[in-house]
Amino acid sequence: MTRLATKFLLLGGIAGLAVAGVAAASPANSEAPALVVRYDAAQLDTDSGAHAVYHRITRAAEQVCPNNYSLLVDRRIVECRRQAIAAAVEKIHNQRLAAVYAAATSKSG
Repeated sequence: MTRLATKFLLLGGIAGLAVAGVAAASPANSEAPALVVRYDAAQLDTDSGAHAVYHRITRAAEQVCPNNYSLLVDRRIVECRRQAIAAAVEKIHNQRLAAVYAAATSKSG
């Protein structure tokens, strides 16, 4: 992996997820929102660094899949965020980050 590739993560798995529920009303060629999460690959060498990267990923998912409609979080929003986080963790493909993700999802599920 190139140095540049390790510094940037495009939450590419978000495409189509942020518009869940309105996909039928949207043109097929519209672009779904995405965010770039910046991190240093060396952060993933430590547990605390992996937690920090995971935290950034979850905050990015919250921005890409916002809850603009009520105080209650819609299950479609929760699913959008879940899929965005899973896609980002998979794209980074790091064992330590995957362990942080697994621990976080086992607590919430």
